[in-house]
Amino acid sequence: MLGKDKESWGQITGLINKGEWDKVYLIKSVNDFFPAPDNAETISINSDKPLTELKEELTNKLRKKFTEFEACVSIASGNGKEHMALISALLSIPVGIRLVAFTKNGVEHIN
Repeated sequence: MLGKDKESWGQITGLINKGEWDKVYLIKSVNDFFPAPDNAETISINSDKPLTELKEELTNKLRKKFTEFEACVSIASGNGKEHMALISALLSIPVGIRLVAFTKNGVEHIN
């Protein structure tokens, strides 16, 4: 999840570049500019929607993307409404969630 809080963009870039991922989906608002790396697919959302509508938008866009049973998720960027919509959408698909963060020790699973 890429939020408007640009100070966290380094966290996202570190996760994308230093992690060992099968696929990377970068979820961002339609109005945000972020130079997504070549190994990341960008999924644009309308963050201005109410929570339940945002959750439905994410569910519809993510459902066809997942063939695995688990997703590593970073909520280091974005706001609470976006995080709630993303987590709810993934659980509705259903997909298990593993929270990840980029730290001084590299990519760490925090749950």
